[in-house]
Amino acid sequence: MTPVTTPVLRTERLLLEPYVTEDEEGFVALFQDTLVSRWMGDGPTTEPEDRALFGRIFSKVYAGGLFDVWAVRRDGLLVGHAEIKRTEETGGHEIIYALAPGAWGSGLGTEIAEAIVAYGFGTLGLAEVHATVADPNTASLALLERIGFTHVRDVREDDGSTTRVLTRRRDPVA
Repeated sequence: MTPVTTPVLRTERLLLEPYVTEDEEGFVALFQDTLVSRWMGDGPTTEPEDRALFGRIFSKVYAGGLFDVWAVRRDGLLVGHAEIKRTEETGGHEIIYALAPGAWGSGLGTEIAEAIVAYGFGTLGLAEVHATVADPNTASLALLERIGFTHVRDVREDDGSTTRVLTRRRDPVA
């Protein structure tokens, strides 16, 4: 079986495309930025861990066709990261995205989220997509609610923090 290839997605201002090896420094810089990484997974990690993660995108994710991962570019520059994948936390497909702080507040996060959701509903044929967001990340919570996600439950983390699980269902065909 041939691995599924992550397609290129375009929005009004962004290009979402598979990473290339030359993206490593930009990827590491994005994930090493504590304004970004504090909201990702279990929080900030070391530079070697982020480099290993970047390597696994090629050796495991792309090589095995496991799920879709994109470099997010604006005017040719790497400004973010996006994924859609099945997660145990949600029991379905979760969208994941990160944007460099210099690109915050300009609607690019909405463009990324909408593009991944549309891909999930259209190409993947999903009936619903999910997102998990740390409770204090009010900007992401507001963005997701604006584009039709609703809060479905909270997850109490081992450290006592709360992660919100949000879901967006595909609009029924008229």
